[in-house]
Formats: sequence, C-alpha cells, structure tokens
Amino acid sequence: MIQIQNVSKQFDKVEAIKDLSLTIEERKVFGMLGTNGAGKSTLLRMICGIIRPDKGTITMDDEPVYEAPAQKSRIFYISDDAFYYNNASPEEMALSYRLHYPEMNLERLFDLLDKFGLDKKRKIKTFSKGMKKQFSILAGICSGTRWLFCDETFDGLDPVMRQAVKTLFAQEMCDRAFTPVIASHNLRELEDICDHVGLLHEGGVLLSRDLEDMRSNLHKIQFAAREDITPYVREHLDILHLETRGSLVTVTARGDLDDILAAIDSQQPIFCEALPLSLEEIFISETGVTGYDIKNLIL
Repeated sequence: MIQIQNVSKQFDKVEAIKDLSLTIEERKVFGMLGTNGAGKSTLLRMICGIIRPDKGTITMDDEPVYEAPAQKSRIFYISDDAFYYNNASPEEMALSYRLHYPEMNLERLFDLLDKFGLDKKRKIKTFSKGMKKQFSILAGICSGTRWLFCDETFDGLDPVMRQAVKTLFAQEMCDRAFTPVIASHNLRELEDICDHVGLLHEGGVLLSRDLEDMRSNLHKIQFAAREDITPYVREHLDILHLETRGSLVTVTARGDLDDILAAIDSQQPIFCEALPLSLEEIFISETGVTGYDIKNLIL
C-alpha cells in the first residue's frame, strides 16, 4: 500500500501539490485523473522517489520511498515522454532495464514484442509515438516490479491495444502482486481499465473512490407513465439528475436499486428499466455538487 499524507510541493511560486492525502491499494488498477496542470505528473514523480516533497510523507508499506533504492526497485515508471538511449533498440533498452530490475523477464518481453509486431532490433527512435508507448508498457509489465506507474501512457492508444493491455494487466495481477497506476487527463481513456479512480484538482484530491462502490449506490432509470409522476419521484428518491423528453423520463438517483425501482413501480408506469451508467455519468453526478467542470476530462 502507498500512503500519501499531507504532501505539498512548490516550484518557484507555483504550488503544484497542496496538502494532498491519498491511499493507493495494491492489486487494483488505480486511475489518477486530472486536467493538465492538476498535479498528476508531480505527484507520480514524488511517489516514485524522483523528487522530494516540500512537506508531508510518502510511504510504501510504511517505508519512505525517497532516497530508498530498495523501494525504487519495486517501481517501474513510464513518463509522458519516456527516455531511451540514443540509437537504442528495444532489445538493448531491455538489457539496460535488467541492470535495475533483476527479475525482468526478457524472454517474455521479446515474445510480447513479437506478438505486438515490434521489432526488438529496430531503433526505438524510428518507432511511432504509439509504438514507443507499447514498448514502454510491455517493458513495465515484464519488469517484475510490484508497481507500474504510467503518466499519460494510455493517451491515444487505439481500442484494440487498450484491450490487449487490459488483458495483460489482469493476467499479471492474477499471477503475482502487481498494481498499475495510470495517470490521464482523459476520463474515457480509463473507463474500461480502472478499479479505483482518484480525481486531482488544483493540486488536491477532489474524489477518490472505488468504481464498484460508486456504481452500486448510483443508478440510472428510464420510465414512461400516462400521467406526470415526477413530483412523486422527486419527493421519494434521492435524485441527482432528472431529464424529461415527452413522456419519457430518465433519472439518476442514489440508493438501493430495488428500492428505487419499487418506488417508481408503485406509480404504475407504462414501463421502467435500469440503464448502465458510464464512468462519465458517474463522475458528473459525483462532482456536480462541487462545481468541478467534468467536461474538461472528456473533451
């Protein structure tokens, strides 16, 4: 477990992180969301021990990370603009990585590179941006580390690639202690990958919730009735959003699904059904009371 307690970091007069506290549990895919400038990259670099917090503490299993080589050997960090040696090939970079990560599985990495159509002997500088990201992710998965930190690494990957990576993550998490942490400015990039999401805003944490918990207590219902039953629905349900299109009404409500459906059914609607909620809709509902403009994360 990684625990971040009352951490602050300032660069000149810019306060990038402000008294931030956050817990990242193991063996769950953690999505770190925030618009550009929210402090995601700074926080990741502090967690990985690259830069020191001005205030507060960051620990991994109750041990500090900064200036702790043993702790850092358990972390593979992929920056938004990953560094590669000049003229290096994936094979050469992998051999370099193994000096820092002795448990790196080169055989598996080379096999995955072949399956993903990446030539292990081709110079990385000739790869496209997407190919470089693929190599970095595969190297991180095969590094043998317990933690994989990805800073905007998934941004722009096509759906097929994201599904392939998701499958690899699931396999890795089943086989050993492995936790991916993915930072992104785009909510839709994380929708089908993450188990837990933290929302950063202006250097602080606006929201940190398990997605399953959020979904279990938040529901979207669509119904139609011969008469207007919305006054009854508003009175008896915890409504976060209600939209009417003719006789068709769609509500987002908090509470137990069976109780919500029973309340609506008691008014004898023509039909009533529960609809799936997207991550975007969940965040709009959860952050609406704070005034946070969630559109910044989905454009």
